[in-house]
Amino acid sequence: MITAEEWRPLLERLERARGVLLTTHQNPDGDGIGSMLALWHHLRRRGARVAAHCIDPVPRIYRFLAGSEAVGCGPWDDPGFDTIISLDCGARGRLAQPERFFAGRTLINIDHHRSNKRFGDLNFVDSDYCATGVMVHGLIAADGGAVTREIAEAVYVALVTDTGSFRYRGVTAAIHRLAAELVEAGVDPARVASAVYASNSRARMRLLTEVLATLRYEHEGRSAWLVVTREAYRRTGADVEDTEGLIDLAASVEGVEVAVMIRPHGSGGDDWKVSFRSRGRVQVGELAAAMGGGGHPDAAGCLCVGTLEEVTARVRARLTPLLAG
Repeated sequence: MITAEEWRPLLERLERARGVLLTTHQNPDGDGIGSMLALWHHLRRRGARVAAHCIDPVPRIYRFLAGSEAVGCGPWDDPGFDTIISLDCGARGRLAQPERFFAGRTLINIDHHRSNKRFGDLNFVDSDYCATGVMVHGLIAADGGAVTREIAEAVYVALVTDTGSFRYRGVTAAIHRLAAELVEAGVDPARVASAVYASNSRARMRLLTEVLATLRYEHEGRSAWLVVTREAYRRTGADVEDTEGLIDLAASVEGVEVAVMIRPHGSGGDDWKVSFRSRGRVQVGELAAAMGGGGHPDAAGCLCVGTLEEVTARVRARLTPLLAG
């Protein structure tokens, strides 16, 4: 874990910064958005010039968070900001910003992924944390900041989403104590659960019907596979945000050890995002890393190029030895 003293170089850099830009990875999730907003609230309160920005917009399910309306999206180029803090992003390329975004700026990398490439000028990377939001909580404490309700709610969203609602490995008594502290600071768990897990659009439900029709089992029922296609998006009116959580349905099936979901990535016809979930025996973070991606032992992903059939075969070849025996 990162101590208050170890956070000191970052805090000293913030004292000198003309402007601080907070950002996270493309297709941001709850940890990326929650981490970014928690730190945004803290830095604004201490009088810093700070902005939050991501190449992609804040997903609908996280727009209930205070400050989410201030998060910009798309390419960024403002000469008034000399410091970038990347949150929850394992590789610089996943920020998906043009090269001019980084030129002449100090890049600070805060992340909890074991596969992080340590791409910053300053790197704060520790895979012992279950969420980057928990790291930000520690940073705020090191800076002597109070945890307001807005900060607590952002950290809670990061925590609950990146632990699979406290289901993944690495969830300790300390994590539950932190969750309790956040509730005491004003978080309403029912409000968060309703926004994140119970606000399905009709388009998402149509997509769910189509995607579940692709469900198949391999490895004598130990793996479950789902496929999303661009045609499914067009037919249902859904988008990539609507795929959130679908893989967890496949992973919940009795006897399944690993779930795989393959969906389109970007605008390229042969670009695919492969997501993995594990019930514990197989470390899918290592599987994803072997395919150029990364993540956590129980939840990970990678990008692949090829036809759907080629990508499926490539994943199957990597997964089969892990499920043998």
